[in-house]
Amino acid sequence: MFATIRKIIHDQNFLSLTGNTITAALGFLTFFVLVRSLETDVFGEWVLFITAATLVDLLRFGITRVALTRFLSGVSVEERRHFIGSSWLIGLLSILFFSILLYPILILFPEPIRNSGFYLFFMWYPVLAFSNLPWGNALSILQADEEFGKILLLRFVSVASFLVYLVLNYYLWRMSAEWVVIWYILTNVLTSMISTFFNWDGVKYIFHAKKYSNVATIQFGKYSMGTSIGSSLLKSADAFIIGLSPFLGTTGVALYSIPIKYTELIEIIVRSFSATAFPKLSKASIENDLARFRKIFYQYAGALTFLIIPIGIFFGIFAKEFIYLIGGKEYLSLSGELGIIMQMFIIFTFLLAIDRFTGISLDALNKPDKNFYKTIAMTSANIIGDLIAVFVVHALFPELSVVFILICVSIVTIGFEIVGMMLGMYFLNKEITVKYAPIFKEGFLFYRDLYLKTFRKKQYLYNQIKSGSKNRIK
Repeated sequence: MFATIRKIIHDQNFLSLTGNTITAALGFLTFFVLVRSLETDVFGEWVLFITAATLVDLLRFGITRVALTRFLSGVSVEERRHFIGSSWLIGLLSILFFSILLYPILILFPEPIRNSGFYLFFMWYPVLAFSNLPWGNALSILQADEEFGKILLLRFVSVASFLVYLVLNYYLWRMSAEWVVIWYILTNVLTSMISTFFNWDGVKYIFHAKKYSNVATIQFGKYSMGTSIGSSLLKSADAFIIGLSPFLGTTGVALYSIPIKYTELIEIIVRSFSATAFPKLSKASIENDLARFRKIFYQYAGALTFLIIPIGIFFGIFAKEFIYLIGGKEYLSLSGELGIIMQMFIIFTFLLAIDRFTGISLDALNKPDKNFYKTIAMTSANIIGDLIAVFVVHALFPELSVVFILICVSIVTIGFEIVGMMLGMYFLNKEITVKYAPIFKEGFLFYRDLYLKTFRKKQYLYNQIKSGSKNRIK
């Protein structure tokens, strides 16, 4: 029993899921403490800073992160140094670019920027970018090397150290938003120092960049960056379009944000499995082992789908309780209607695994352009569908309630996910032959083998020997 528990704890999927779960939980606590320790206007300054910084980080690391992880999963030692060096070079050049862009504007227009609330971003973002570059590169390298325990450590240090400061600030200091930003930068410095101390960030290869590795990283990265931006728009489009409607407005956004929290919970699981699968898929692709590539794709997409289905059924049964837990008493009277929206999101998550794994499989096959086109198609379908649901449906049937319109928006969510899944399978099938049925077969076999390995080892070994014999006959 203890051996089984130890094996589970050291499992890559478990470590990745644990890391994402802990980061999400600490992130929620951070938000909770920030809201209570800062005045409303000061908190607004922080929100503007972190929102803008997150968006620009998405651009910076969007160029290098997926590319670096993909290229490191199966290259020679010398090529590894070149790609890590290129990641550092591109990262430093991006910081230089944003410094040249932001600081002159701040110097020329200090008052308008201060009045806009973006002073902290213009003043401190280049410093933040420099402080998080080492551990940002470390995350990419460690993911390629499948060192998820070390990734868990870095993420924990980053979020937990900032949370410790916020708690002390709440009880002792009550500092300004600028000091909160400064301490946020210091926590990134601490995390980067750890990654450098243990040689996880590859800074020693900073002068090993070559022209071919620079070009390959940028060529791949321009699409993966576009995919990241498209995915971000995909998540935020619903709330933005709902907020534009005079009929729905902020009330509609608030109501819609409650059941959608379920998808954020499932996203933690999906991101965790994706992080462990991507290096394996990339290595199989680089080694041109397409049989193993298909096996990994089928197994992960199937296993994750079978994991999400019972979770969805559970939350579907207890939808009202979930809505009450997240929203509180003021949403209890609408829990029935909001429960319908949540059912739509549950159906959406049933399709999520196949869609997501077609995307990362295209990236692993060095076809990031196809993944980008898929994301753009999904985003376009979502925006068009939302506009019809929010504005056209309301114009044609003005007597419909706010919640009914929101149900229409949630149905659109299922629609664009079907578009993404089918388009992903289409693009993937152009590169390697894939079908839907083996996804569910391999997903079932994964859990059967997991059960046998845990509780019936002799039967599992017999099946492995039998399977090996069949493969040799073939």
